[in-house]
Amino acid sequence: MIVEKIFNKWILFFLFLIPVLGFIFEEPYYITLTTKVVILGIAGIGLNLALGYCGLISFGHAAFFGLGGYVTGILSFHALNSEIMFSWPFVTSGSSDMLVIWPIVILSSAFLALIIGLLSLRTTGVYFIMITLAFAQMLYFFAISWPNYGGEDGLSIYMRNSLPMINTMDPLTFYFICLCWLLIVIFISAKLINSSFGMAFQAIKQNEERVKSVGIETFKVKLLVFVISGTITGLAGSLYTDLNRFISPSVLNWQMSGEIMVFVILGGIARLYGPLVGAAFFIVLEQTLGSYTENWQFWLGLILILEILYVRTGILSLFEKKLKYEK
Repeated sequence: MIVEKIFNKWILFFLFLIPVLGFIFEEPYYITLTTKVVILGIAGIGLNLALGYCGLISFGHAAFFGLGGYVTGILSFHALNSEIMFSWPFVTSGSSDMLVIWPIVILSSAFLALIIGLLSLRTTGVYFIMITLAFAQMLYFFAISWPNYGGEDGLSIYMRNSLPMINTMDPLTFYFICLCWLLIVIFISAKLINSSFGMAFQAIKQNEERVKSVGIETFKVKLLVFVISGTITGLAGSLYTDLNRFISPSVLNWQMSGEIMVFVILGGIARLYGPLVGAAFFIVLEQTLGSYTENWQFWLGLILILEILYVRTGILSLFEKKLKYEK
């Protein structure tokens, strides 16, 4: 545990250091890349609450990621073009203010997670997986057939959404906005995991029937975890749209759900910082091997197979063992 805490501090140190070095040496590319790691790490932490700590294998988290992205994109699109979004029960033309967008994203992601959870959590195993996957694919095909917001081509918003007295178009400034959200998400997740509620949903992963036998309503516990998980992932989707100033149906596809799950597995299931390490490893692999071959995902698959066979606790455990040995 002590070794894990030390390594987590090193992770945060590098998250502060790399973008600052990118700014000093005038390399905005590395700032943008690290921002992407942070955002996808947030999405992975969201899934990890459900998958790693509660045992809910969801293939539908792209639905929350994409919803957060599309809510952000649509609100911004109407605000920037001064177009009325809807006129009943009140007239609104969207918003480009992050302080307005974030609460709407959080509420809409939580509501979607509640609906999906109410329907899917009454099942288990492959049935739960298929229902969550089906919801994400439904939203994916809906987005493709929605010409008002770009359809298959996606939606561009041209300018990043704003915060009062802050230049969000500056790469380093936007990075630290995302980093603040990461720290908030880590703090909330850590408090949840170490609370009595956290003990309950971790016990459900181990033996749900035994948890039921002591009088805990496991359905309500799982539903709340699923809603929190989906909300965090939806927030990541919002930040991702602002990073790229673009949103497309591809973020709703099952492949996005798979990628988020890969971050969790690579870094370490049921490890708080695991998805962040997994996202960093995934993106570094994509950027390095992707410059040599289009088939870089073959090597990613090979690494995943080797990890599952020999290092089931994730990449994070390898570094922790090395640090422990050196000490």
